[in-house]
Amino acid sequence: MNFIISSHALLKGLQSVSGVIATNNTLPILDNFLFTLEDGILTITASDLETTMSCSISTDKADNDGQIAVPARILMDMLKTFSEVPITITTDPKTFNVELSAGEGKYKLAGKNPEEFPRSPQPEGTTATELNSKLISQAINKTMFAAGTDTMRMIMTGVFCELYEDYVGFVATDAHKLVRYRRYDAGSGEKSSFTLPKKPLIQLKTLLANEDFSVKIEFNETNVFLSFNNISLVSRLIEGKYPNYEAVIPNDNPNKMVVDRLSFLNSIKRVSIFANQSTHQIRLKISGKELVLSAEDLDYSNEAKERLTCSNEGEDIEIGFNSRFLLEMISNIDTDEVLLEMSAPNRAGLIKPVDPDNKQEDVLMLLMPVMLNA
Repeated sequence: MNFIISSHALLKGLQSVSGVIATNNTLPILDNFLFTLEDGILTITASDLETTMSCSISTDKADNDGQIAVPARILMDMLKTFSEVPITITTDPKTFNVELSAGEGKYKLAGKNPEEFPRSPQPEGTTATELNSKLISQAINKTMFAAGTDTMRMIMTGVFCELYEDYVGFVATDAHKLVRYRRYDAGSGEKSSFTLPKKPLIQLKTLLANEDFSVKIEFNETNVFLSFNNISLVSRLIEGKYPNYEAVIPNDNPNKMVVDRLSFLNSIKRVSIFANQSTHQIRLKISGKELVLSAEDLDYSNEAKERLTCSNEGEDIEIGFNSRFLLEMISNIDTDEVLLEMSAPNRAGLIKPVDPDNKQEDVLMLLMPVMLNA
């Protein structure tokens, strides 16, 4: 198998799938890219067994279709040093040696038998739909930070995707915080759901950023298959039933506070510096049109207090939150003002954007309070 290809095109293709490769693979073959040449098209595949990504690139010239597994790290490190030059790649099907020629340079790599590379699952008995790339990217950005990290509750380490006829929804929670993101400008003909792990979401977040195209999604009980442009991604789904998140969202929240988002965010950043470093507790005291944020660390005699103007509907209330979680949520809202809905100091608070630009977008964030000391 031999072909000529642009060094920049090859590096771009490798980089688009390289994020899948794990740093501590159990199988040595997974430290390699699988190159497949067919009818002048080079397909580059990377896998960690759970997630597999492929990228297809046109070659400038190609002969003798075939496959070879090529060491990932050394190939990428070498290509990063090249300017835009044509590279000739020749492989020996018997020894699996790979020879690269670029300008006056010649380089040899010890490839591996492509038969050792794991085969990707094929879509069988799948449900299919299509979503816009910007919608998926926005949904990942708004939800993924709220997913859990506890592998004992594996189902909560991913993002739960719901498809309905008149909307699509994405949910993430770690039992302390929850984000529900819905879009009413998209839908699917068949009601269905699945839970995606973080790794493919991280890859998609990078590849879909600021792009606008259609993404085809197919899924069955065990895997999801995504394809767009020259990229395909296959990921194993997280098995199990996702928690009934709707049951924990309080409906009766008589206390509603609206505050300038940027002022609120910056105040939290400053005041939280003085909070206890183990609890990260920040206190919100809302009375009339005044919001007082305060934090203290008794061990070091540190304390801080700031006042903000707000509009408040309901009774005065004092409630505590983990400042790190609160910062994450406010940072992931992009409206000028935010709404904080509360019912009691020991009940979850809801954070929502005020007057979003996209009226088809529904964002709800839930944050459990921390008990205040007297």
